[in-house]
Amino acid sequence: MSIERTLTIIKPDAVAAGHIGDIIKIFEANQLKIVASRLVNLSKKEAQGFYAVHRTKGFFESLTSFMSSGSALVMVLEGENAILRLREVMGATNPADAASGTIRKLYASSIEHNAVHGSDALETAAYEMGYFFPGIDLI
Repeated sequence: MSIERTLTIIKPDAVAAGHIGDIIKIFEANQLKIVASRLVNLSKKEAQGFYAVHRTKGFFESLTSFMSSGSALVMVLEGENAILRLREVMGATNPADAASGTIRKLYASSIEHNAVHGSDALETAAYEMGYFFPGIDLI
């Protein structure tokens, strides 16, 4: 096993609904330590830049509109196999398919308004952490 870092975002739907604390408790209960965080209000352009990999997909416009619709909490998490562990605690993208007790089962209302984002690979995590924490040495 290896110690990894990954990026997560508590999305505008979960922030607006007051679920930040509940979601952080789930991270911590799963040995995911917060090593950096910042509250952001993404512009449409910033959301488009972050989700550029999805630019050709049909959901790109609605996703970037949603992600720029309110405050979001961006965090770097650290732990053993953090990427896989985070993906497991987030649950399936569609909350209807998510396992009981996962963040999306508990707090998401739809595929798009699914409460959290998490990096899916080491390379993705490196890019995403740099997008939100550029030039910052994380302890």
